[in-house]
Amino acid sequence: MSENVVHLHKPTDPPTPDTAPTVLTVVPDAPPARPVPLWVRSGHAIKTVATHETTRATVRAAARHSLYTLNGGRIVARRTWDGRTGSRYERMIRAAEAAGNLEAAEEWEERLQRFRAARHHRRMDLLHSPVEAAKGVAVGAGMSVGILVALGVVMALNTGHVGDVVTPLSATIDFMALLIRIVQIVWGPALTIGPFLALLALWSVGRKQQAAPNWALPANVRNGEGEPITPSIVVKALRDLGVPALRNAIKEMGDAGASMLGPITIAGCGVEVDVTLPSGVSTNEVQNKRRKLAENLTRHEHEVFITIPQAARTVRLWVADSGALDEPIGPSPLVTDDTVTADYAKGKAPWGQDLRGDAASLSLYQRHLLITGLSNQGKTVALRSLALWLSLDKSVQFLMGDLKGVGDWAMFDGLATTLIQGPTDEHVIQVTEMVEGAVDEMNRRIQTPPGTVFPPLIVLVDEAQVAFMCPAKDEDKRPYGGSKANSRYFMAVRKIHNQGRAVNVLMWQGTQDPTNENLPKLVREGAHTRASLALGTESQARMALGDKAVDGGAAPNLLRPGLDRGTLVVASDGITIPAGQSSITVRTHYIDDDAAEAITDRAKALRDGVTTLHAIERDQDRDPLADIAAVVGTAERVRTKDVLARLGTLNADAYGGWSFIDLKRVLDGTGAEPYKSDGVMVVSRDRLARALTNRDDTGSASAAE
Repeated sequence: MSENVVHLHKPTDPPTPDTAPTVLTVVPDAPPARPVPLWVRSGHAIKTVATHETTRATVRAAARHSLYTLNGGRIVARRTWDGRTGSRYERMIRAAEAAGNLEAAEEWEERLQRFRAARHHRRMDLLHSPVEAAKGVAVGAGMSVGILVALGVVMALNTGHVGDVVTPLSATIDFMALLIRIVQIVWGPALTIGPFLALLALWSVGRKQQAAPNWALPANVRNGEGEPITPSIVVKALRDLGVPALRNAIKEMGDAGASMLGPITIAGCGVEVDVTLPSGVSTNEVQNKRRKLAENLTRHEHEVFITIPQAARTVRLWVADSGALDEPIGPSPLVTDDTVTADYAKGKAPWGQDLRGDAASLSLYQRHLLITGLSNQGKTVALRSLALWLSLDKSVQFLMGDLKGVGDWAMFDGLATTLIQGPTDEHVIQVTEMVEGAVDEMNRRIQTPPGTVFPPLIVLVDEAQVAFMCPAKDEDKRPYGGSKANSRYFMAVRKIHNQGRAVNVLMWQGTQDPTNENLPKLVREGAHTRASLALGTESQARMALGDKAVDGGAAPNLLRPGLDRGTLVVASDGITIPAGQSSITVRTHYIDDDAAEAITDRAKALRDGVTTLHAIERDQDRDPLADIAAVVGTAERVRTKDVLARLGTLNADAYGGWSFIDLKRVLDGTGAEPYKSDGVMVVSRDRLARALTNRDDTGSASAAE
């Protein structure tokens, strides 16, 4: 822009300050500055306030809590309607028919008919209830007045004042007047506060169910953590798995993939749904992408389980509520209920809970047991809880070897017939001879007449890998450890696996980190119940549970070491497993040492007294009378068949083949002969003690002579 300068002064006069040149600057015309309209400034302010995060959070909070109350009322109304009508049953019938499960549809139809019949019966009862209620009130009022008058008469006779006859009746009337007065005072505030309490209750229901739009929920909920599982979310998660055939099939489906899904049902602390895969997609393609599927469902990997039901091309998804698997499951019934008993043949041990939140109980009847897993994952506690329950059946006998030797099984001292504790080669030798003694007892039982019933004998070895890996050899150069045909521990276990269950001699083992070296194939496959805690690899999972269980979805190698301590994957016909599955995941109860001691104290009280041996005696001259007294222990009397069993356990070489005739031969003439008590032959502790005393006195007298 150019500037024009004009000088104004007189030409003859010298310039002075007063007459200095005046400089004018001429600029082009500019539009005059206009004031900003008030409505524009107000609009900017309103926009700033409206878009501010505080305002948005306030609006979301107001909408959220209002909708909590509104939708809470809707939820309560729906629940009330479901409780009063058969709509719940009708929904389940439609879902079962849509899934093609006609058996389930018929079952729900039967339940609906029973519900309607019961409702009709209740309504018919209401026709007669007013008359019956009136009669009841009249009779009750009459009896009450009569009792009060009678009480007044008694008081009048006692005090001599006739007016006391009506004193109880007057006091009752005054009390009723007081109650009426209290109700009159409270009634007004109650009517005022009642609606607010009702709204608060509805708000609480809505808040618990997060019954508000996603945009109104808090940020930690809007990010998807803990998002409810819906059909659209499941289909989207499957579509985004990265399986081209599955993605293309979902896109081509007219219902956007909804036909693949069965009903989504609540299952414990999560939900369960069956997914029928389209042609060209195999179940293992979904199984192998468990982590990605879990992340697509806004869950952690350990919160999604994939199993294979009986239906072809079908996978069963169980999705936990976010964080639910990290919550404890509560104490064992053995700890909370002192009246719990055990029944080896017909009962089931309370072991924990399955993923549905249902109680998981295990039958131990004639089943060999193997529990394995990484170190410090709860193996001993899980194994011990089964033994604790079974100890409450007084007919059960225990032979125990703890090759860790840190006192985890010390509470069974005085309960187990043999308890060997320690990790050395000498302890392995003792445990091996204990198991071989059980083999001799098994052979003795097998040779008895058919139909003979034997008490259960549980041979339990914890940390069994120490025995399999023991390098020690006996005097004949036979190894105690290993998995060859001359391995003493291996062959003893195999013999019990082959024939023991028929005569109630059972082998229980706990072992770490299964490999072919520390858990031979023939041993692990001989167990009827196989359970595994967290493992490192899939190959270890196959060793622990077998190929069938792993191919069916069992994955102990996906459990989190340390975080999933006490969680077992179980393959057994002794536990209830959902139809079509080959395994079940169980979160076991934790029973600490103090609680375990309390349970074994109860178990010891059921028995006559057990003398626990802490070593296997061998190569010694036996004193039959002293050994009989030792196995009888502190019990007042013991049945002869139990004495024979304990003698066989004490020393199989000396007493393994004994019968009642042999026992009677030793006791005849000593004053401790067997006799009948309550119809069974028994041996008396006191008589044995006198026989030993008399024998020693006689021996001393003879020596003195």
